[in-house]
Amino acid sequence: MGTIDGFQRRHPVIGFPLAVIYKFFDDQGNYLAAMMTYYAFVSIFPLMLLGTSILGFVLGAKPEWQEDILNSALSQFPIIGDQLGRPEGLTGSASGIAFGSLAALYGSLGLANCLQNAMHVAWSVPRNSRPNPFYARFKSLVLLITAGAALLSVTVVSTIATTTTSFLDVGVPGLVPVLTVLVVGSMLSVLFRYAATGQHSFRRAAPGGFALALMWQLLQFLGALYVANVLVDTTSMTKTFGLVLGLVGFLFIGAVMAVLAMEINVVIARRLFPRALLTPFTDAVELTPADRRAYASYARMQRHKGFEKVSVSWEERQDEGDEESAQDSAVESTVEGKREGKGE
Repeated sequence: MGTIDGFQRRHPVIGFPLAVIYKFFDDQGNYLAAMMTYYAFVSIFPLMLLGTSILGFVLGAKPEWQEDILNSALSQFPIIGDQLGRPEGLTGSASGIAFGSLAALYGSLGLANCLQNAMHVAWSVPRNSRPNPFYARFKSLVLLITAGAALLSVTVVSTIATTTTSFLDVGVPGLVPVLTVLVVGSMLSVLFRYAATGQHSFRRAAPGGFALALMWQLLQFLGALYVANVLVDTTSMTKTFGLVLGLVGFLFIGAVMAVLAMEINVVIARRLFPRALLTPFTDAVELTPADRRAYASYARMQRHKGFEKVSVSWEERQDEGDEESAQDSAVESTVEGKREGKGE
């Protein structure tokens, strides 16, 4: 293993991704992603209820719009497509709008709080340096506004790009994904920059933001394949279960990507690479300077008060044979001491 460890330490193209993965598991990123998935899932279905209620009010007075939607791709969407095909169609509900708004707000604020917490854990922010509960909720509202602006920007860019290419009759299908990655990456960088506590420049947030934008494009492509090959031309019940299971998986993968993007920023900014290859598995390793910086930051993160001091010191690692010899010597010294005491 020493040869492999030395190779990855000398080559950042291998050592850097490995350091990001190790940082992800050091921070228990899978649990952070699970919490983000829960709140995202809680917010999506109330948003669907809110959307269908508003759509019911709009379509109630415009039957020709309902016919257009029936002839569009939205008719293939589970639950909504079946409702549109019925004679009564969708109906607006004031109670549905009220409940959907409150539930969506709860889920969205929870998701924003989870995003802040994940950012604090990734950057090893001490507990006493994190925002208080009131300011954290205020930041969550700002994060939601920023996320909404990002979605609006993506929609505008996609619409303009599609309209422009159609108007000019120029086939540039690769333009829309590139513009989408640029816009989404910029907005995500702003989002990461604001969610982090302390001095965190846009330059530090950009690598993770644009990496997440690229991963998100790939996830959208896989999601489209899932809908086209699994949900289409199936029964209503199968569509419903497939939608729920696919949505949970889609959200969890997206949350894992978001946490990985945060870890990319931290590993680059604090140069937490290369790491020792076997450091997550055993103490019998030679720590790198990046290992020491990472473990020291984890200890300092547990500071709860400003007048509390947390210091980290390192001892020289002993091999197992040296440790056994030291223990045997200590036992022999103790026995000799007891014999001398009895002799006296």
